[in-house]
Amino acid sequence: AVRLRVREALGAREPADAVRVQGWVRSVRSQKEVLFLHINDGSSLESLQVVADPSLEKRQVHLKDLTFGSAVEVEGKLVKSPHRMQNMELQAETIRVVGPCDIWSFPLKMKERHPLEYVRQFPHLRCRSNTLGALLRIRSEATAGIHSFFQDNGYVHIHTPIITSNDCEGAGELFEIETSSEAKESAEKTHFFNVPAFLTVSGQLHLEVMAGAFTHVFTFGPTFRAENSQSRRHLAEFYMVEAELSFTESLQDIMQVMEDLFKTVTSTVLSKCPQDVELFHKYIAPAQKVMHVLFSSSCRISYSEAVEILKQAPQTFTFKPEWGCDLQTEHEKYLVKHCGEVPVFVVNYPYDLKPFYMRDNEDGPQHTVAAVDLLVPGVGELCGGSLREERLPFLESRLQRLALTDAYQWYLDLRKFGSVPHGGFGMGFERYLQYILGVDNIKDVIPFPRFSHSCLL
Repeated sequence: AVRLRVREALGAREPADAVRVQGWVRSVRSQKEVLFLHINDGSSLESLQVVADPSLEKRQVHLKDLTFGSAVEVEGKLVKSPHRMQNMELQAETIRVVGPCDIWSFPLKMKERHPLEYVRQFPHLRCRSNTLGALLRIRSEATAGIHSFFQDNGYVHIHTPIITSNDCEGAGELFEIETSSEAKESAEKTHFFNVPAFLTVSGQLHLEVMAGAFTHVFTFGPTFRAENSQSRRHLAEFYMVEAELSFTESLQDIMQVMEDLFKTVTSTVLSKCPQDVELFHKYIAPAQKVMHVLFSSSCRISYSEAVEILKQAPQTFTFKPEWGCDLQTEHEKYLVKHCGEVPVFVVNYPYDLKPFYMRDNEDGPQHTVAAVDLLVPGVGELCGGSLREERLPFLESRLQRLALTDAYQWYLDLRKFGSVPHGGFGMGFERYLQYILGVDNIKDVIPFPRFSHSCLL
C-alpha cells in the first residue's frame, strides 16, 4: 500500500487502490450499516473521513480500542466522496489500532472547542487540539516564508551565537550563563569562558560584522529577555528575525524592507494556510483584518509628532506622554488607531533614549537619532531598527561618554577598516504571529508555554 499523508489524500485528484493512512482519531461513529472515522495526522486542519463496514469491528477484536485520540493505521481504497464538503474519502479494508487512548482521562474531548486558557494547562498534549495544530502549521509556513523572502532578495543567512559576552546595550535584561559548579562557588569564581557570558538578546552586533563582508545578511533564531514579567506580552525566550544592509544611507530603505517582509510573509501564510488562519479569525479574533493591512499604505510620523498627537488625545494614559520618554504600548496602539488602523512608522527618536550604535541626526535643539519603529494594530511595536553610526569620531565620542570604549574596541575597528553607511532592524516572530492571528496572549503562539508543567521543566 502507498502511504499518504492526510493532506495528500484530501488533495488527490484521482481515486487510488491500496492506500495506507496513519494518524489519530478525531471522531468515531458506528451505525448499523457503516462505521465512520475521521483521522488527522497534523498535515491539515481538515480530517480525512474513513468509511468501513461495521463487521470490521467484529472481525478485528482490537477495534474495541478504536476511540477518540487513539492512533490508527488504515488501509483501503481512496475514492471520490459523495458529500459536497469533501473531495475524497478512504474506504477501509483493514484498521489497526497502533496506540489506544483512554477517553475518560484524556483531557481533550471529542467535538468540544476548548478555550486557549484550558489547553495551556496541558503543554504536552495541546498540539493535538485544532487551534494549536493550526498555529504550528502557520509558524512553519511563516518560518519558511521569512527565509524565502531574504534569500530571494540576495541576503546571506548567518547563524549568530546564542551564548555571547556582548549585551547589545539597551536591548533588554540578560540571563547570565554559569555552570552548576560555578553557582555553588564564591563570588570570586572564574568564569567558564573567562568573561561573563549571557544568553543573547540580539544578533545585531554580530550581523554588523558580517555585513562588512556580505553586504546584506540576516539571522533568525532564539533570543532571550530576563524581564521578570508574567504579562500577556512578554516571553523569556522567543524568536527574532534580524537583518543588516550595507551601503544604505536612507532610513526609508530600512522601512521598505520591513514593510516588504511583513507583506510578503503574510501573503505566503494566507495562501498556504487559509483554513488555519480562518480558524483563528472565526473563533479567536473575529474582528481581525489582516487583508486590510496588506493592501493599505503605511503612515509615517516623527517621534516629536507622535508625542504631540498623544498630548492632544481625548483619553488619559497610564503613562503621561512627554518628549524624551519611551513610547508605551498604550501610546503605540493609540497612534495606530489615530492613523486609521494602518501600519505606522515612527522615526527619529531622542538621542539619549537610544543605544550608542544609532546614527546621530545632528539636529537641534531636540537631538535625535535615525531610528524607526513599525507599529501595527492591536499589538503596537512589531519591528525596530535604525541607521547605524558609521562615522568613527561620532562613535568614539559617544562610547567615551558612556565609558564603553574598551568593551567595544572591536566595534570601533569596523569603522576603521572599510566602513560604509548601513542599517538594520529586528522583528519579534511571536509578536508577528500574535498580530496576524489576533491572539491576545503571546504565550498562545509558542509551541510550549514555559514552566507550565513539571514534565517539561
